[in-house]
Amino acid sequence: MLPCVPYELLAGYVLYAVDGCGSGRPYGPARPIVSGIMRFLHTSDWHLGRAFHRVNMLGAQAEFIGHLVTTVREREVDAVVVAGDVYDRAVPPLAAVELFDDALHRLADLGVPTVMISGNHDSARRLGVGAGLIGRAGIHLRTDPAACGTPVVLADAHGDVAFYGLPYLEPALVKGEFGVERAGHEAVLGAAMDRVRADLAERPAGTRSVVLAHAFVTGGEPSDSERDITVGGVASVPAGVFAGVDYVALGHLHGCQTLTERVRYSGSPLPYSFSEAEHRKTMWLVDLDAGGAVTAERIDCPVPRPLARIRGPLEELLADEGLTRYEEAWVEATLTDTVRPADPMARLAARFPHTLSLVFQPDRAPDDPDVSYARRLAGRSDQEIAEDFVAHVRGAGPNGREQAVLRDAFDAVRADEAVREVAR
Repeated sequence: MLPCVPYELLAGYVLYAVDGCGSGRPYGPARPIVSGIMRFLHTSDWHLGRAFHRVNMLGAQAEFIGHLVTTVREREVDAVVVAGDVYDRAVPPLAAVELFDDALHRLADLGVPTVMISGNHDSARRLGVGAGLIGRAGIHLRTDPAACGTPVVLADAHGDVAFYGLPYLEPALVKGEFGVERAGHEAVLGAAMDRVRADLAERPAGTRSVVLAHAFVTGGEPSDSERDITVGGVASVPAGVFAGVDYVALGHLHGCQTLTERVRYSGSPLPYSFSEAEHRKTMWLVDLDAGGAVTAERIDCPVPRPLARIRGPLEELLADEGLTRYEEAWVEATLTDTVRPADPMARLAARFPHTLSLVFQPDRAPDDPDVSYARRLAGRSDQEIAEDFVAHVRGAGPNGREQAVLRDAFDAVRADEAVREVAR
């Protein structure tokens, strides 16, 4: 192990530590801390390798990485935190892996420590391969649930800042690690945070703390592009589970959101569904002062092409001059014609050449028998659909015991899918 350097000799410089060492050696060219504060950039949900309605997004993702690196350099950022879903799937395409590798090299070249956790789309085991070696370059991959209580410790002129990485915790897979009886998001996250608070209590007074987590926290606004993580009929956890730390850098939800001044989602840097048409895609630039007070600024991300959702009869959409501003946007068009018009996509594309999604929703009352099955199911969970089916076939909905059986069955399927992902 490298000898620890007395931190008084390096006061005012970014330090990094592997495996929780409280001081460590300076990484790369020592960078003065701006105004005696710890400044870090909070981002998440890159989803490298993901397409947008069959549009290859690798070019836009590469542009974002370039923007992130430029922001780190120009805004004198001291650390970068990435709160999960680096990739879009467990086995990402080679081009996505190469882009990730490029991002790591560029951040390491700047001498800026980076802390990353795995999300529910990532394969934690794959993302964590080589974490020990990569950590020597100042890139700290936190993918092992057992290491939740072991922080990456940086320091500024005012003392230590402990960064705790909580990877996505699939309840069925980690309940044994955390000793909880029943798998649930609140139970496992609460147990992980107990480890964080226990470690923090052993550190010098005044140690500031940042937690990275990938979860659906109550009060957050979801979009259509996040994968459902419901367990036991519950997808979210209360923000209070993170009590006792100075800042919580969240990932999973794709909209930038402030749940409290200390608990925030950065959101995804790019849109991955038309439900994000109104999102302003940003990162958080966070300053943590000597007392742990938080100041956060939104940093806009590059926009490859705006999104637009238009709705109405086809002829009106083609003639409406008010829609001219959407002619260069990626468009989702919802047609309300009572009779499906001929060649709708070709006709829309003549005016809106970047139309990617076409939806038919004839204007009918919700109880109209001709309303589509898909429309009747929109926004309903698997549990609700199954309960409706039971009510339909026997004339009465399931009782409490039967609801529990259905819930356990869906949880078992999700757990099996998670195990298969880990094994891939």
